[in-house]
Amino acid sequence: MSPSTGQGHLFSANSRINVGWVKQTSTTVRRTYYVLTAGNTLAASLIWGINTIFLLDAGLSNFQAFAANAFFTAGMVLFEIPTGIVADRWGRRASFLCGTLTLAATTGLYVLLWQLRSGFVWWAIVSALLGLGFTFFSGATEAWLVDALTATRFDGQLEGVFARGQVVGGATMLSGSVAGGYIAQLTNLGVPYVLRGGILIGVFVLALFAMHDIGFTPDRGGKPLTEMRRIVDSSVEHGLKVPAVRATMLAGFFSGGVGIYVFYALQPYLLELWGNPRAYGIAGLVAAISAGAAIVGGLLTERIRGAFRRRTSALLITISISVLMLVVIGLVGNFWLVVAAITILGLAESASRPIRQAYLNGMIPSQQRATILSFDSLIDNAGGIVAQPALGKSADVWGYPMSYVLSAAGTALALPFIARARSFNTPADSQTAPLQATQQTSSAKEVDT
Repeated sequence: MSPSTGQGHLFSANSRINVGWVKQTSTTVRRTYYVLTAGNTLAASLIWGINTIFLLDAGLSNFQAFAANAFFTAGMVLFEIPTGIVADRWGRRASFLCGTLTLAATTGLYVLLWQLRSGFVWWAIVSALLGLGFTFFSGATEAWLVDALTATRFDGQLEGVFARGQVVGGATMLSGSVAGGYIAQLTNLGVPYVLRGGILIGVFVLALFAMHDIGFTPDRGGKPLTEMRRIVDSSVEHGLKVPAVRATMLAGFFSGGVGIYVFYALQPYLLELWGNPRAYGIAGLVAAISAGAAIVGGLLTERIRGAFRRRTSALLITISISVLMLVVIGLVGNFWLVVAAITILGLAESASRPIRQAYLNGMIPSQQRATILSFDSLIDNAGGIVAQPALGKSADVWGYPMSYVLSAAGTALALPFIARARSFNTPADSQTAPLQATQQTSSAKEVDT
């Protein structure tokens, strides 16, 4: 079924859709997306700046800390497709609500493990369950947004919506990461995690009343296992079997997998360069820089997109900049120069993210959107399973600087795959029309490209 007609017969040309007591328009959909993004990012960012230090404070080594993170990403890999199917079969809203509750519960368990100074095995188990919570969001939220905008006849650029969402997320990440670092410094490392759990409960209540599945009707007919198999088969047909989609996903295996280590290792590395291992406010600086970069990068996304005829050209340039900055971080031992390199790295990654999102969404149909986007996240996280413990071990043996040089080499491996995606010259690569037109040009015919 074509994404341009899959649910189109349910709606009139009027862009207003009544859901309960709320009239849903593209404006209300975008506002809901921005508010939910702000709530989730605030909850997450409270601990982003101190998470690695939190694990080390619990008695884990660098290798064990990043191995625990690898179990987190392994949990995301394990549960990505099942939770993507939940979103496609039972609804994007149901998946989002499950995610908030799961993350709130596992965050509480993290605090318990820290208090008890539990062994690594327990950290591995709870980290995997934490990954489960995030998989409920990974494909569902983005799929909900794109389908709802299509249904409400949104006539703008999809990059612009993702970019503004990134700006909102960056602003809340900036405040949350700085606050989390200083709250930990004034109290203890467990308090930001407790606050995170409370905020997630608030996000659950908000989503319960404000988030509605429009532009997509969950298919609950037939036997669950049969339907799950059908959705997976269809997702493979419209996802991995599409050459440009496959190449873009495989690029994420390298850039996304390494990126998780890069972010979390900067916390103890900056403290090492600063010379005070308990200056948690400095550790929060990493997340604050990333937040500021997300804001500026989001504001620049449309300008950067406009500077290139094709989206893959922008991706090749931004990934190349990221590789160069990782080399600088590894080879320059000066705190402020490393901070400058982190800032440029964050700008490059933040500006490219909405472009990549728009590119992928332009090539996949609505009915399989959540599952395919979940599979994309799965591949990113699969790279993290390999990269995190390996790079963490390299930090134990050779130090953080060498681990960043190795991170640069790993990220560079994404470039040939983006070049491969570019070679197929899909409509989504050069599409400059609004979302409706982008959706109409995407079809399974690309499988034969």
